[in-house]
Amino acid sequence: GAASFIGAGAAGGAVPADDVMDFAEIAGQEAARRGLEIAAAGSHNVILVGAPGSGKSSMAKAMSTILPPMTREEFIQTCKIYSVSGKHMNISGGMAMRPFRAPHYSASIPALLGGGSDTIAPGEVSLAHNGILFIDEYSEAPKSFLEALRGPLEDGEVTISRLKSKVSFPARFMLVAAANPCPCGYWGEGDRCTCTPTQRASHISKLSGPMMDRIDIHLWLHPVETSKLVRKAKAESSDSIAARVKAAREIQLRRFMNDGIFTNSQMSNRLMHKYCHLSRDCQDYLEKVVGQLGLSARGCTRIIKIARTIADLDSSADITLEHLFEASGYRFLDRRTPV
Repeated sequence: GAASFIGAGAAGGAVPADDVMDFAEIAGQEAARRGLEIAAAGSHNVILVGAPGSGKSSMAKAMSTILPPMTREEFIQTCKIYSVSGKHMNISGGMAMRPFRAPHYSASIPALLGGGSDTIAPGEVSLAHNGILFIDEYSEAPKSFLEALRGPLEDGEVTISRLKSKVSFPARFMLVAAANPCPCGYWGEGDRCTCTPTQRASHISKLSGPMMDRIDIHLWLHPVETSKLVRKAKAESSDSIAARVKAAREIQLRRFMNDGIFTNSQMSNRLMHKYCHLSRDCQDYLEKVVGQLGLSARGCTRIIKIARTIADLDSSADITLEHLFEASGYRFLDRRTPV
């Protein structure tokens, strides 16, 4: 639950424990809350796009409060990484909490991936293993930084080679990225945007590069209306969202018991074929959507995996049209013409 999360680590990636928000404290943003619930339920990577002040960082930090506790196996893996790096894991209420690392995009590649001259130490991607790696101002990150993330996102591990040694560290994390929709940050918010169409196009093309294929869920956050902030009705708490996430994760643990994976996001094509049966209607719909949006094959598999997670949140054995319809709405940055 919300109270049991503590931010992980020290300089570079740390988020102080009292900086974490409960979803109950976040006004409005119903669509984004739903998207983050799905992301947490299937361990899907997610990007939050929106104007300054729309709550991107708060939402990202609140994510940690809805993830299920680590399994014993996950706890042992993460403990080993922290032990090797000489850092302490955070314990709250007798439980070790999932890491939440937030390196700045100006961090060096060795700090991100791991390295060091004497002994090879794990980097931020490994310190985030079994937890969240949060990258703020994602569109400002240098290309080298984003390229460095591709390997760990794809393989779930990172290998560092030195002249006399080669070390592999696990790095299976949920990527949560946040970005402005344009250089000034206000595109889509009435007439507040001061950017030229060329500047906007160039900014969006940074977001929708090859990395976007590896981010499952795209969410657009708009600043909350003043009336909602003033008359702030109590929103649903992290604890009740966490209960649904936990139930969906348990379905996945049973499903993948003999497959060596834990969540829907980790399914290979073979496992998707086994567990994501689509009716003829669903196949027709997906074909139409992929054609209309101009998605890549990887974008298409992302939609199916998200639909599988939505079905799990619904306790539904089958993926329905409704699940696919919702899942396809979470991909807008890789369309031929993004919104």
